[in-house]
Amino acid sequence: MNLHEIEHDEDGRFTIPSHSCSNSATISGCSASMARSDLSRSARHRPPQSRTRAKAKAASAVEVSGGEFFFKLSSQTAKLGKVTFVFKNLGHVGHDFAIAGKSTPVINPGQTAKLTVTFPKAGSYPYLCTVPGHAAAGMKGMLRVA
Repeated sequence: MNLHEIEHDEDGRFTIPSHSCSNSATISGCSASMARSDLSRSARHRPPQSRTRAKAKAASAVEVSGGEFFFKLSSQTAKLGKVTFVFKNLGHVGHDFAIAGKSTPVINPGQTAKLTVTFPKAGSYPYLCTVPGHAAAGMKGMLRVA
Protein backbone atom coordinates (compact mmCIF):
# COMPACT_ATOMS: atom_id res chain seq x y z
CA MET A 1 0.00 0.00 0.00
CA ASN A 2 1.30 3.48 -0.71
CA LEU A 3 0.25 6.86 0.59
CA HIS A 4 -1.50 7.68 -2.69
CA GLU A 5 -4.17 5.08 -1.85
CA ILE A 6 -5.45 7.05 1.16
CA GLU A 7 -8.58 9.03 0.41
CA HIS A 8 -10.91 11.38 2.28
CA ASP A 9 -14.60 10.67 2.69
CA GLU A 10 -17.34 13.33 2.48
CA ASP A 11 -16.89 14.16 6.19
CA GLY A 12 -13.16 14.85 5.76
CA ARG A 13 -12.13 11.56 7.42
CA PHE A 14 -9.33 9.43 6.03
CA THR A 15 -10.32 6.18 4.36
CA ILE A 16 -7.95 3.26 3.83
CA PRO A 17 -8.29 0.56 1.19
CA SER A 18 -9.75 -2.69 2.50
CA HIS A 19 -6.56 -4.75 2.11
CA SER A 20 -4.30 -4.85 5.16
CA CYS A 21 -0.96 -6.21 6.28
CA SER A 22 -0.37 -9.90 5.80
CA ASN A 23 2.16 -12.11 7.52
CA SER A 24 4.45 -11.68 4.53
CA ALA A 25 4.28 -7.85 4.68
CA THR A 26 7.42 -6.04 5.63
CA ILE A 27 7.62 -4.43 9.03
CA SER A 28 7.79 -0.96 7.49
CA GLY A 29 4.77 -1.70 5.27
CA CYS A 30 2.80 -3.01 8.20
CA SER A 31 3.82 -0.05 10.39
CA ALA A 32 2.75 2.35 7.67
CA SER A 33 -0.58 0.55 7.37
CA MET A 34 -1.12 0.63 11.13
CA ALA A 35 -0.13 4.30 11.27
CA ARG A 36 -2.66 5.12 8.57
CA SER A 37 -5.26 3.05 10.43
CA ASP A 38 -4.50 4.99 13.64
CA LEU A 39 -4.74 8.25 11.72
CA SER A 40 -8.10 7.24 10.33
CA ARG A 41 -9.34 6.17 13.76
CA SER A 42 -8.21 9.40 15.43
CA ALA A 43 -9.90 11.47 12.73
CA ARG A 44 -13.10 9.48 13.19
CA HIS A 45 -13.09 9.73 16.99
CA ARG A 46 -12.41 13.43 17.38
CA PRO A 47 -14.60 14.99 20.03
CA PRO A 48 -17.39 17.02 18.40
CA GLN A 49 -16.81 20.73 18.19
CA SER A 50 -18.82 22.75 20.62
CA ARG A 51 -22.11 23.77 19.13
CA THR A 52 -22.66 26.53 21.67
CA ARG A 53 -21.55 29.96 20.58
CA ALA A 54 -19.00 31.73 22.69
CA LYS A 55 -20.51 34.75 24.35
CA ALA A 56 -19.65 37.77 22.22
CA LYS A 57 -17.40 40.29 23.92
CA ALA A 58 -18.99 43.71 24.04
CA ALA A 59 -16.89 46.50 22.53
CA SER A 60 -16.48 50.16 23.40
CA ALA A 61 -14.93 50.82 19.98
CA VAL A 62 -16.42 49.35 16.81
CA GLU A 63 -14.79 49.49 13.39
CA VAL A 64 -17.35 49.75 10.61
CA SER A 65 -16.58 49.23 6.93
CA GLY A 66 -19.23 49.86 4.33
CA GLY A 67 -19.75 49.93 0.60
CA GLU A 68 -22.28 49.03 -2.07
CA PHE A 69 -24.45 47.82 -0.30
CA PHE A 70 -23.21 46.39 2.97
CA PHE A 71 -21.88 47.17 6.44
CA LYS A 72 -19.38 45.01 8.26
CA LEU A 73 -18.87 45.67 11.99
CA SER A 74 -15.87 44.43 13.97
CA SER A 75 -18.30 43.47 16.75
CA GLN A 76 -22.04 42.85 16.70
CA THR A 77 -22.22 43.64 20.42
CA ALA A 78 -21.31 46.94 22.09
CA LYS A 79 -20.93 47.91 25.73
CA LEU A 80 -23.53 49.90 27.54
CA GLY A 81 -22.50 53.56 27.70
CA LYS A 82 -20.11 55.41 25.40
CA VAL A 83 -19.15 53.64 22.14
CA THR A 84 -16.98 55.04 19.34
CA PHE A 85 -17.66 53.89 15.78
CA VAL A 86 -14.94 54.34 13.17
CA PHE A 87 -16.60 54.15 9.75
CA LYS A 88 -14.56 53.60 6.57
CA ASN A 89 -16.21 53.93 3.17
CA LEU A 90 -14.93 51.08 1.00
CA GLY A 91 -17.44 51.80 -1.75
CA HIS A 92 -17.44 53.87 -4.93
CA VAL A 93 -20.05 56.44 -3.89
CA GLY A 94 -20.79 58.46 -0.73
CA HIS A 95 -22.13 56.68 2.36
CA ASP A 96 -22.76 57.47 6.02
CA PHE A 97 -23.33 55.42 9.19
CA ALA A 98 -26.27 56.22 11.45
CA ILE A 99 -27.30 54.69 14.77
CA ALA A 100 -29.32 55.81 17.81
CA GLY A 101 -30.33 59.13 16.26
CA LYS A 102 -26.76 60.16 15.34
CA SER A 103 -24.85 59.82 12.08
CA THR A 104 -21.53 60.52 10.45
CA PRO A 105 -21.52 62.94 7.55
CA VAL A 106 -21.80 61.34 4.10
CA ILE A 107 -18.17 60.56 3.27
CA ASN A 108 -16.48 59.95 -0.05
CA PRO A 109 -14.90 56.63 -1.06
CA GLY A 110 -11.75 55.87 0.93
CA GLN A 111 -12.56 58.34 3.70
CA THR A 112 -13.04 57.57 7.39
CA ALA A 113 -15.32 59.24 9.96
CA LYS A 114 -15.77 58.79 13.71
CA LEU A 115 -19.05 58.76 15.57
CA THR A 116 -19.43 58.57 19.35
CA VAL A 117 -22.76 57.43 20.75
CA THR A 118 -23.88 56.90 24.34
CA PHE A 119 -26.24 53.96 24.77
CA PRO A 120 -28.29 54.55 27.95
CA LYS A 121 -29.84 51.09 28.11
CA ALA A 122 -29.25 47.56 26.88
CA GLY A 123 -31.09 46.37 23.82
CA SER A 124 -30.95 46.15 20.04
CA TYR A 125 -30.23 49.29 18.04
CA PRO A 126 -30.74 49.50 14.28
CA TYR A 127 -28.03 51.07 12.12
CA LEU A 128 -28.19 52.15 8.50
CA CYS A 129 -26.89 54.34 5.69
CA THR A 130 -29.22 57.35 5.30
CA VAL A 131 -28.38 57.96 1.62
CA PRO A 132 -31.71 57.41 -0.19
CA GLY A 133 -32.14 53.79 -1.29
CA HIS A 134 -28.98 52.47 0.39
CA ALA A 135 -30.65 50.94 3.47
CA ALA A 136 -33.26 49.27 1.25
CA ALA A 137 -30.39 47.84 -0.84
CA GLY A 138 -28.81 46.23 2.24
CA MET A 139 -26.90 48.90 4.17
CA LYS A 140 -28.61 48.24 7.48
CA GLY A 141 -28.37 45.96 10.46
CA MET A 142 -28.84 45.58 14.19
CA LEU A 143 -26.30 46.17 16.97
CA ARG A 144 -26.78 44.54 20.34
CA VAL A 145 -25.88 46.64 23.38
CA ALA A 146 -25.25 44.78 26.63
